[in-house]
Amino acid sequence: MSKLKMHFFPLCLMLSIPLLHSFYELLNNGNRGARSLITSFDQQIPFIEAFIIPYVFWYIFIFGLLFYFFVYDRSLYYKTLLSLTTGMVICYVIYFFFQTTVPRPPLDGNSIFTSMIRYIYSADEPYNCFPSIHVLSSYLMVIASRHCKTKTPVFVASVALIGYLIIFSTLFVKQHVILDAFAGILLGNILFNLIFYFKPILEYASSKKYAKNKKAAEPR
Repeated sequence: MSKLKMHFFPLCLMLSIPLLHSFYELLNNGNRGARSLITSFDQQIPFIEAFIIPYVFWYIFIFGLLFYFFVYDRSLYYKTLLSLTTGMVICYVIYFFFQTTVPRPPLDGNSIFTSMIRYIYSADEPYNCFPSIHVLSSYLMVIASRHCKTKTPVFVASVALIGYLIIFSTLFVKQHVILDAFAGILLGNILFNLIFYFKPILEYASSKKYAKNKKAAEPR
């Protein structure tokens, strides 16, 4: 039972991601009115179908790295997962009050890339864009990799390369605009730093308070 608590239950915390995703589906519509944040810079970004590969690789990337952190750096696993789920909740609140949409290009042909994009478009309505959860979560993995106990230069560089490819893919397959990406990066950076650095401060403050109270309670 102790091994179950130590390994299985903490690993099951990752199920909070698909559970929270159910709220995404409820909010993925324009019933509350949707705004467009597209800029002239976005209009200059080409539509590149091949970037659908890193876009869909996101699923393996996120859960694969969380599992890696779970195995090799449990503390980082908790902090990263908490940052991600907190960020998702914040995004859902924003989607409810500030819904945005992204115009999608027409899809011609039946190439493998076109078919993949067509499937993504059909499964995901063009809403719930600002901030981008795809970008938020990918950027969190990039930051977290730098703090992993078992990090190596190759590991950090590989995570960064894949993470930024996924971030750029959201723009090249026209799932998001630049402001969505910037907001996702900013939110991820704020949350991770708050959770990563705030918890040790609380633990230090609690230990100092405990030591002070213990000393005061000692008989003189």
